[in-house]
Amino acid sequence: MIRRREFITLLASAAAAPCVLWPLAARAQQPAMPVIGFLRSTPAGPFAHIVAAFRQGLNDTGFIDGQNMAIEQRWADNQLDRLPGLAADLVRRQAAVIVGNGPAVGAARSAAASTPIVFVIGGDPVAQGLVASLNRPGGNLTGLTWFANKLGVKRVEMLRELVPGSGVIAALIDPNFPEGFTELREVEEAGRTIGTKIVSVRAGNELEFDAAFKSIVQADAGALVVIGSPFFTSKSRTLVALSARHAIPTICDIRDYVVAGGLISYSTSFTDAYRQAGVYAGRILKGTKPSELPVLQPTTFELTINLKTAKALGLTVPPSFHLRADEVIE
Repeated sequence: MIRRREFITLLASAAAAPCVLWPLAARAQQPAMPVIGFLRSTPAGPFAHIVAAFRQGLNDTGFIDGQNMAIEQRWADNQLDRLPGLAADLVRRQAAVIVGNGPAVGAARSAAASTPIVFVIGGDPVAQGLVASLNRPGGNLTGLTWFANKLGVKRVEMLRELVPGSGVIAALIDPNFPEGFTELREVEEAGRTIGTKIVSVRAGNELEFDAAFKSIVQADAGALVVIGSPFFTSKSRTLVALSARHAIPTICDIRDYVVAGGLISYSTSFTDAYRQAGVYAGRILKGTKPSELPVLQPTTFELTINLKTAKALGLTVPPSFHLRADEVIE
């Protein structure tokens, strides 16, 4: 026997059930949004601007995060041994495309044999075995490269022009970033060409920075080239502070250093590279195969100078630098 109160409760539950079940059924029929994996070896904090640029590139192709696609960000916080696990997690999330920087590409490639991958690197993707050729990548990888080794030569020449009396130029390299050694070789060759000794100094983590700068001072280096690496970029403020403390004129690979108080940078646009990566990711979501997208190379380069820092170092910036500079910070 069902009591009257229990009967009314059952009726209420039955009446409410369709209202609960129908939306669930409707949601089950809706297609899931495609997922884009965004994988970097660095911490997230210093790189919010490149994520914004990446979103802009996706927006340019009609994709908006949270509306018709979802970006899953994974950051290794400069702990390279975390990258394989982070890449595997993106594969479990069924990422339709994975976008990665230099150290992240290998992990993404190992975890995702067939998933399209868009890389943003400074080295030669053909030499690294990522693609068959720049125009015809030939597999599931494509992306952007700015051939940082060629830029290293220009940086040495600029330092020599800014600090003409320097017979020794130091080159700071991250030993955990293999791409940097190609640039280092080019920097050393540039030094031989112009008759300047290049002294290489290694720093693989932040604890090694102080010892590295002591070595630079002991080598009587009159200037410093920071060989680009994601780790160094994530520690740009620390490197700028050390250069200022030891009064060493320093040239770096991206504008962020100069904005933080560094002397000079010469590079392609980092933010534009990630905007282009967003465009490529969007095109792949629309059905274009990575093998159909040629590897992009920069066509414009940015020279940024901090005149306040130059003054603090007692340097006179030649008029030619003012004419060539894309941005002068005073």
